[in-house]
Amino acid sequence: MTIESEHNNDPSFDDNGYDGPSKSQVKRELHAIVDLTKELIELSVDRIRQLPLEEEMTRALEQAKSFKSHGAKRRQTHYAAKLLRQADLETIKTLLHTWKHGSKEQNDHFHRLELMRERLIESDEEVTKFIEQYPQLDIQALRSVVRAARKEQAQNAQLSENQTPQRKQYRALFQFLKDVIE
Repeated sequence: MTIESEHNNDPSFDDNGYDGPSKSQVKRELHAIVDLTKELIELSVDRIRQLPLEEEMTRALEQAKSFKSHGAKRRQTHYAAKLLRQADLETIKTLLHTWKHGSKEQNDHFHRLELMRERLIESDEEVTKFIEQYPQLDIQALRSVVRAARKEQAQNAQLSENQTPQRKQYRALFQFLKDVIE
């Protein structure tokens, strides 16, 4: 019988009492926290302040953001990562994901509004359908915004390639639709 098999069969054998994660696993987790910290540093100061972090952690991220020297920034990033270990990482990751990608529902909603805007600009029939669907809206204001957006679109069609098209009325119509539907 080999020593190895003796240890496997002996219930009193204690492998130094360690049954936690491996050293490699710990390193992977720490690298993931440093990567998350780097992502947080790339956020605007306003976004950093919106995170559910303690004041010391927020200050560390803001300082790391302000450093220009690579070495100083790296040290501050690792310090901020050390502080981040005590934070609720899942909440922070979820919030980051929402900021980056927006919620699917919100994106779908904006796409529907954009499509509706295009339809209203293209056809008076769509304007009539929209009024029937939302009878509480200010009809005169809707027709005025649609007319202005159509006029702006016609003017933009006549611009040369190097001229910047105007989008003010186009955005105003989107905002009007957003206000009515929400």
